Amino acid sequence: MTETLVGPGSAEDRASRPTKAASAFRTISEVADELDVAQHVLRFWESKFPQVRPLKRGGGRRYYRPEDIDLLRRIRSLLYDEGYTIKGVQKLLRVRRRATPAATPAPAELPAAPEPLAVEPDDLPQPPPPLPFDQPPPTSPREPTGPERRRLLAELHGELRLLGQIARDLSRQLNPSLSSPQDGAIDPPARSVAQPG
Repeated sequence: MTETLVGPGSAEDRASRPTKAASAFRTISEVADELDVAQHVLRFWESKFPQVRPLKRGGGRRYYRPEDIDLLRRIRSLLYDEGYTIKGVQKLLRVRRRATPAATPAPAELPAAPEPLAVEPDDLPQPPPPLPFDQPPPTSPREPTGPERRRLLAELHGELRLLGQIARDLSRQLNPSLSSPQDGAIDPPARSVAQPG
């Protein structure tokens, strides 16, 4: 005999709960159940879509506004039903935001997926040849190892010491009062002190 468990989070428990008003805020678990996605997916979408901004209260609890839920429902539809990638949905949301800069875009008014083109690939215009700056950068040289690395580091260290010495010499030439015996410079002239006489 199979027993059906009834407890917090079960389908029967959710069905027996009183329904919230349409304008009420929802927790992440309520939104996850409503959209049929995992909670970690909602948190991931928050990181990818800055338009989704649930209120966060003590302990990091998230409360989603009705407009957040509508936007999440549209994002879910674009990703799961219409086959968009995350970058594709981000682009749609950006285009929509630029189209109406004065008002916040209504999530339900996001553009629908474009109809497939009835064009043969040969009929499409060909891209122009790449310009020199469009070329990918050359591959980086292999990383030196062992003795070769030590030799290169020693050379680099010597060059840095030489540059430091040149900088100190230039500094002394431009401002002789900065010379000090520690730098190997000539001692500054001794001040003559009047002897009481």
